[in-house]
Amino acid sequence: MPKLAANISMLFSERPFLDRIDAAAAAGFRAVECQYPYDYPAAEFAARLAAWRLAAALINVPPGEGEAARGFAALPGREAEFDASLERALAYAGAIGCHRIHVLAGRVVPTPETEAVFIANLRRAADRAARAQVVLTLEPLNAKDQPVYFLRTTSQAVALLDRIGRDNVRLQFDFYHCQITEGGLAEHAARLHGYFGHVQIAGVPGRHEPDCGEINYPFLLELLDRLGYDGWVGCEYRPAAGTLDGLGWASRWGIGASRAG
Repeated sequence: MPKLAANISMLFSERPFLDRIDAAAAAGFRAVECQYPYDYPAAEFAARLAAWRLAAALINVPPGEGEAARGFAALPGREAEFDASLERALAYAGAIGCHRIHVLAGRVVPTPETEAVFIANLRRAADRAARAQVVLTLEPLNAKDQPVYFLRTTSQAVALLDRIGRDNVRLQFDFYHCQITEGGLAEHAARLHGYFGHVQIAGVPGRHEPDCGEINYPFLLELLDRLGYDGWVGCEYRPAAGTLDGLGWASRWGIGASRAG
C-alpha cells in the first residue's frame, strides 16, 4: 500500500500555506512535503505536524533569488551559496523533523567542470547531512518545464550518484518528469529501485491528478509495493479544480473528500 504524502506547495492551495497541513490531515494524508517552506516559522510548521501526528516527508533547499533560480549545486564559483542553502535547509528540516532534503542542481549545462563541482558539493553536503541523519535527493527535471536544468535523465543522475559515492545521497524518482523525458516507467522503476529514496507522482500531460492522462498509476504503485519500496510517494500535482474534488483517485487508499468531511 503506498504511503501518500500531500505536496502542500501544490495541493490545498485554496488555503493559507500552514492551514494546508490541517487540510491534508483531514483528507487522510499521513505526511506532507513541500518545496520552499522558509517564509513560514518552523516552530509553527512543527506544531501543526505534531497536532495531527503527521510526518514531514521532504523539503527542497532554498533555490536562490528570482523565478529562474533552481539552486547552486552544479554552478562553479557558487560553492559558498550552496553551503549556505544547505545549512538553511538542514536547520529547517531539523526543526520540523524532516529527514529528506531535495538538493537543487541549478540551471547550467553539464560539462566536465560543472559535473566536478556538483560531485564535490554533494560529497561535502552528504557528510554534513549524515551528521543530522538526513538523506539528500537528486531529481532529474524535464526540459519542457525546466529549461537548461543540470539534471535531465535518470541515467545521468545514477552515473553521478555512483561517482558521489555516499549512501545518504539518493535518486528522487518523479514519474511525471521521467515519463516526459524517457518513458518506460515500469522498466525504470524496476531498474532504479536500489537508487531512489523518494518518489513523486502527477498526471501526464498537464501535471494534474494522477488519474488524468497517459500514466497507469494503480499499476505503478502496485509495482512499487512488489519491489519493496516503503518510502513516501509525494503527490506533487496541480489540481485541475479544487483539491478535494480531485482526490477520488486516492480513495482506494483511504484518502479523499469524505475524510475531510
